[in-house]
Amino acid sequence: MELTQYVENLRRELRTAAEVGGEDARALADRLLPSLDSAVRLTLLEALSAAADEISAELAPGSVDVRLRGGTAGFVVTPPPAAPAAADTAAGPVEVRLPPAEGDDAAMVRINLRLPANVKALAEDAAATGGLSVNTWIVRAVVAALATEGRLATRPAPAQQPDRSVGQSYSGWAR
Repeated sequence: MELTQYVENLRRELRTAAEVGGEDARALADRLLPSLDSAVRLTLLEALSAAADEISAELAPGSVDVRLRGGTAGFVVTPPPAAPAAADTAAGPVEVRLPPAEGDDAAMVRINLRLPANVKALAEDAAATGGLSVNTWIVRAVVAALATEGRLATRPAPAQQPDRSVGQSYSGWAR
């Protein structure tokens, strides 16, 4: 998906809006537009990534990843594994779906995972073989493990408690 057409559409709309404000507004718009290019592209990528996360939650253990090459955003769709053969479905197929996220649970969270070096290497190889990022591969593995244990939909929603998060969260971009 080429982002340039969306950036150009926004430039055109801002120039049109500046025309109403007179010569000073046009001059200001001309000075601001070049610096907005990176910010607009970043915002579009964040929106695409958020959409991919929502779609991945519905496809679990399948996934959708956004990859940027040059000025083009691309999507990598990894469908869930095929259903087991009829002989394997005697107990019925196990559906692997994430429970719908609500409120604060809708946000992605970061955890630190310590693995032995050989396990990490095996996970990287498995992810590469599947054309996935290591993060996506780990998420799929966790979801599949929870599904086989029947735990995906059994946890009640957390009660409203004061925010006890530790550390700091940063977002934005830098040049």
